[in-house]
Amino acid sequence: MAKNKMKSHRGAMKRIRLTASGKAKRNKAYKSHILNKKTAKRKRGLRQATLLSGADLKRIKRAMAK
Repeated sequence: MAKNKMKSHRGAMKRIRLTASGKAKRNKAYKSHILNKKTAKRKRGLRQATLLSGADLKRIKRAMAK
């Protein structure tokens, strides 16, 4: 039996959710402050979650220990 277990990266666990098909879903950045200069259209677009790129998926799944 293995002595050491992989710990999940707590920051990644809080920010990223895995979908049923195994893709990673994340929220968009740039929505927390300095919102005056951003247009309403841009801020609306930042509300929707998006999928993580495939290039990052393997690394993120390892960080999440899944």
